[in-house]
Amino acid sequence: MPEDAGAPRRQARGRARIEQILLAAAAVFGEVGYEAATTNAIAARAGISPGSLYQFFANKDEVGRALAEAYAERLATLELLGGLTPENLDRVLDDALARIVGFSIEHPGFKALFARTDMPPSMRAAVAPAHDAIEARVREAIAAIMPDADDRRIATMATVILSMVKGLMPLIVAEADAPQRRLLVIELHRGIVAYVSSARGDVA
Repeated sequence: MPEDAGAPRRQARGRARIEQILLAAAAVFGEVGYEAATTNAIAARAGISPGSLYQFFANKDEVGRALAEAYAERLATLELLGGLTPENLDRVLDDALARIVGFSIEHPGFKALFARTDMPPSMRAAVAPAHDAIEARVREAIAAIMPDADDRRIATMATVILSMVKGLMPLIVAEADAPQRRLLVIELHRGIVAYVSSARGDVA
């Protein structure tokens, strides 16, 4: 059977269309939230018909899952909390928060899929791998500076820290005034450092 010379071109067009849809979905999710978003709105933002969208995704949940997977892959490239020690806590945490804020601003749909605690049941499984990866990184960082803490204490602390980040991140990202945004990040940083320092004192 002769090889289809046009197949690679069609595949490239398909990948480009998927990326177009995901970029549109990120914008729509970021503006109106996941629940209020519709496939019609995503298609309109992408400049295509709903029928064209359905050639690649059966429904909004499939779009959301694909976007969550794309975010998870990009998050994996971020260096967060590596080499943390009690002595460099301020610097490493400041760098990690700056990277997360930058990522959230660059990817407007991120907060709609990740920076919340009431994720719709249909999306929990989709975002779980990225959540788990971030939580594992936070646990590793805590264990590095609190080697005497048991697993339950470390897990609880990771949950508290991530909840602090999730709680403030939407406000930080939505803040248009750069100095005010930086102040919010500073207060988040201060809260995490105070919490970790207090916990280290309890374990010591």
